[in-house]
Amino acid sequence: MGELFTFFGVFSHDKTFIYVTHMLLSAGIALMLVKIAMSNLQLVPRGTQNVMEAYISGVLKMGTDVMGAEPARRYLPLVATIGLFVGIANLIGVLPGFEAPTAFLEMPLTLALVVFVYYNFEGIRRQGIVKYFKHFLGPVWWLYWLMFPIEIVSHFSRLISLSFRLFGNVKGDDMFLMVILMLAPWVLPMVPFALLTFMAFLQAFIFMMLTYVYLGGAIAVDEH
Repeated sequence: MGELFTFFGVFSHDKTFIYVTHMLLSAGIALMLVKIAMSNLQLVPRGTQNVMEAYISGVLKMGTDVMGAEPARRYLPLVATIGLFVGIANLIGVLPGFEAPTAFLEMPLTLALVVFVYYNFEGIRRQGIVKYFKHFLGPVWWLYWLMFPIEIVSHFSRLISLSFRLFGNVKGDDMFLMVILMLAPWVLPMVPFALLTFMAFLQAFIFMMLTYVYLGGAIAVDEH
């Protein structure tokens, strides 16, 4: 969105430059939060450690509800990392002078590809390649020829579901914020800012939830 002022845009208005700088900023903030939280671990957590432990506990509980306690703990590092990264990237776009890197399709699509490749890899690793893809055939043998291509398309559509849902919502929020700032540039519009902050957290939550759902479906093929 070249019409919206960004601090990094002072150096260059190139789309790739804006995207990369804001993505690196998001990653840097995430790493800094983790480093601060782990720099002085205490038995009774306080400050950043308390916030991060609450976040990890919440992600673990969400995963436990989806796929059980043991698998949720196994995939917690991946899901919690993605959620923290996406959440911070979304929140950056709420601040005037910054743009959410998730408003560029490259980042949501890359994250969706990571999830897609990883959950299929885990399904094949846990179930075996024959047993895993046998699930794609469905329960009725004479419908194998129909069910297999449908399942393939269904799985690839998850790439679109993960990436375009995040991209579309954050891009729409950025455009909404641009209009608000154009209409009231000298007045802090608290209600829209609160709504956009909520949406930033919501989109990160949905991405984590879907990641757990896809992983749970991949490793539980033998139960179908």
